[in-house]
Formats: sequence, C-alpha cells, structure tokens
Amino acid sequence: MTVDSHVHIWRIDGGMFHVHYDWLTETSDVLYRNYTLADVQPELAEHGVGAVVLVQASDSLAENRALLAAAAGAPYPAAVVGWLPLHRPDVVAAELPSLRARPEFVGVRHLIHRDPDPKWLLRPEVSDSLALLAEAGLTFDAVAERPDLLAQVPHIAREHPDLTIVLDHLGKPPIATGGWQPWAELLADAAAQPNVVAKISGLATVSGDEISSPRWQPYVDHALAVFGPARLMVGGDWPFTLTAASYRTVWQTTMGTLDHLTPADRDQVLTEVAWRTYQLPLAPTWMTEGVPE
Repeated sequence: MTVDSHVHIWRIDGGMFHVHYDWLTETSDVLYRNYTLADVQPELAEHGVGAVVLVQASDSLAENRALLAAAAGAPYPAAVVGWLPLHRPDVVAAELPSLRARPEFVGVRHLIHRDPDPKWLLRPEVSDSLALLAEAGLTFDAVAERPDLLAQVPHIAREHPDLTIVLDHLGKPPIATGGWQPWAELLADAAAQPNVVAKISGLATVSGDEISSPRWQPYVDHALAVFGPARLMVGGDWPFTLTAASYRTVWQTTMGTLDHLTPADRDQVLTEVAWRTYQLPLAPTWMTEGVPE
C-alpha cells in the first residue's frame, strides 16, 4: 500500500475550527481556495495511494483539530503531523497528553522557513520541546528549504538522538538552476545522522520550466546514496504542487526516478519507511503477518 507522506488540506474561510492561513494571501490564485481530502481522492486512487500523512500548513493549535477530524473521517489510514508552540515547552507539555491519546497524531512541524528568526530551531527552549517530542514518541518534520536551515538539521539530530527528524522536500535542491553545492554536502551531513529520514517531495516547485524524471534523477540518486532506501519516503506535496504541475505529473515523475530500484527497495521508499516513521494507525498485512497476537 503506497503512502503519500505529504498532503495538505485547508479552508480559506477558516472552517468550523477557525483556522487561518495568513500566508495564503501572498501566494498564487491556484492555492487560494478550499482544499479537502475529497478533492485529491481521485488522484490518490489513480496512483494506488492507500494511506496519507496530513501535514500542517498553519502554526496553529486549531489546525490540529481540523486535521485530526479529517484523518478520523478518511476512508483509508491517515496520520497527522500537526503543530505545537515548541518555543513554549510548558504549553507543549500541557498539550501532549491529549494529542497522544489520538493515534492519528504522529508528529509536529513548525514553519521554520517562514519564521522571522532564522535560528528559531536552535533556541534552547525549542530544544527542550524537541526532547518532549522524543519522549512522547513523536517525530519532527523540518521544513529546511534553505541552506542555512538545512545546516541546522544535523545539529538538532545530534542533540536529540532519540528523536526522528523528517527532512521535508529533500531540503529543496536547486533543480531549476542545475546547481549542486552546498545542497549536496548539506544533505549528506543530515543523512550522516541515523535519526534523520527524508521525503522525496516538493521538487516540482523548484524545477523551473522542466519537470521530468531525468531532470530530477541526479538529486534523487544523491538522496538514495546518502540516505539509502530505508530512510526515504515519497510525498506529493499536494496542493502546493499545483502551482507547478498536476498531481499526476508529479507522481509519475517521482516514480520514474525510482524505476531502477529493486522491488524491495521500491517498497521501502513507497510504503515501509512512511509506515514505520509515522506509525500509521493501521498496519498493512506485510507488517503483521506472523506476528503473534
């Protein structure tokens, strides 16, 4: 069962949970509308995606409730990477018990790439909260879309060896310009930490005027070389990807970069890593066969 490990949903009218996405007013008209799981369901079905990870798009406690409601109502396994004010360890400690009572809530993310403090992730109080996440068995998604942020990932990984850190979008490689450094070295530094995994996602929006498997291949191959298939997963980054290409184009392009893998390695990247990392609420058959009840 293939997992799309990076899906967003939102309502620009705030919805019943009164979630607001201020940054949406600064983006394209394509994104400035409501997006629900029902909207992407035909695309998921077309490509054999049977489970999703809903990822926060607002630094908001209210969005946790919205995403959990959507996950609970989904007709397939769905997990939630939500938000907590990691700069407030006291609030994190107070919120964690109720969130951990929901098996769909598997991780936390903060929009570090939009935070006015470029060193927000390195704050002592944030480190205290990351320790709480590790203790609670939650993951942390790092939106390290700039070299300075990507360079911080190994630091927090070493500081919190029991915390699984998920690097979103391969740290946004410079595909449009055909660039390589410092991205390649920074990605390798992150991969050198065994508690870091990464998503092959979000590449369409940094591809410029050509979206193709050959164009993406060197960057995906580098990720495979430094992380290995056992620490990589795939994500569609819908609906952000719609600013550059359709879900179908992105998914088919991504699959094309994985054609050379063995069936076992493809299973790791398409399914097993996401299930294992995000502790999806229902395990596929291959994970439970032979396990005594």
